[in-house]
Amino acid sequence: MATPQTPYEAVLHAARDVTRLDSALDAEMLGTALLGSVYAIAETDRSSAVREFVTGFLAATSRRRTAAATTIRSVFAALVPDAEGAARVRPGSQAPAWSGQLGRVHLTGTWAYGDVYGDQTSYLATFAYDEAAGGPEHALVALVDHNIGITKDVFVGGPAERILDQVRQMCSADDLTWFRTEDPGRMRAEVDRHLLITDDLGELPDEGSLATDRALVGARLALLPTAAVPLAAVPTPLSATDRTDLVRRFLAAPEAVQAGLDAVDGPELASLHFCISLLLDHSATFPDADPLRWSPAVAGLFLLDWVHRRAVLDMDDAAMLPRVLRAWVRYAGRRRGLPEAAVEQTAAAVDEMVPEFARLYSTGERRSPATAAVAQLMADGVDPDDPAALDAWIEANRDRLTDD
Repeated sequence: MATPQTPYEAVLHAARDVTRLDSALDAEMLGTALLGSVYAIAETDRSSAVREFVTGFLAATSRRRTAAATTIRSVFAALVPDAEGAARVRPGSQAPAWSGQLGRVHLTGTWAYGDVYGDQTSYLATFAYDEAAGGPEHALVALVDHNIGITKDVFVGGPAERILDQVRQMCSADDLTWFRTEDPGRMRAEVDRHLLITDDLGELPDEGSLATDRALVGARLALLPTAAVPLAAVPTPLSATDRTDLVRRFLAAPEAVQAGLDAVDGPELASLHFCISLLLDHSATFPDADPLRWSPAVAGLFLLDWVHRRAVLDMDDAAMLPRVLRAWVRYAGRRRGLPEAAVEQTAAAVDEMVPEFARLYSTGERRSPATAAVAQLMADGVDPDDPAALDAWIEANRDRLTDD
């Protein structure tokens, strides 16, 4: 066969054996994998890019009458029903027996599971075809990462019962995970909300089956009901009054007292409050903006990355910060009612990170250009609140700042 001249011809060639598949599920898995390449290479609004591709494909192949062409058209129409022309697609006379079951599934159950810290939540839904010819019952799993605010991965596969059993066993064997039956409307709302952000990423997360399974996941999610009750509003960053109240409560808490933070005074007092403000500012950067949600992963993002890029620490601050963070994660864990093992795991992670934090502080290798400039300014003894001194320093260092 000649080399395909257009993307549409390439898809037709890749789908040339679609009629030999055993079920509608197999065909939908093939179709979503083919559309995955479109999703992966799109630079923005990936979901729209897939819809536009299917619209173009259906228009370009409208006169094709081969069994493979008419069947893959039906598959794409089932996967992306809102594409222009999808509603007018009809199976050809040579369509496989299972073609009438494309997209005709019903929900059989929804669940959710995740870690007690709140880093990630996975949603699981199982589906069965209306008729056996469609294929076996299968599962959809979507992983929502709350630290970066996206649906990080999706997966469709089976057998559904085996996947569900594996998840149940995994959660029952780990005291730091939870598992529950989930409202299908809530699952749809949460996964969809985070998928919208994922769809607009310039670069997709590595590994997983996000791209290849995205179209099929979208088709299945659309079958779930909308949320019966409004979802809880996304928290907003603390007001100045709330921040002050939280700091006061923390410094009076047993975790702060045990760390000796309640007795800090003199020059160290400014460092103490500066370090607490950094913890609160970092929490405000997360989608949930919860200052009490800390985990080994969140502590790592803060101690080994964010604080170096966003803050200028003097030696007193650098010495104080791990001490404050240890007390804060214990305080936050108790306030959230986390298991003691989870709290201690986070505190232990902080201890393990301190040497690397100290190294990064000393090298300054993760400082942003702006942070590095401020650090140099302070090292040169320039008062940032003195406009004349600041202007003179900038003028004297203009070449170096431009090179950076």
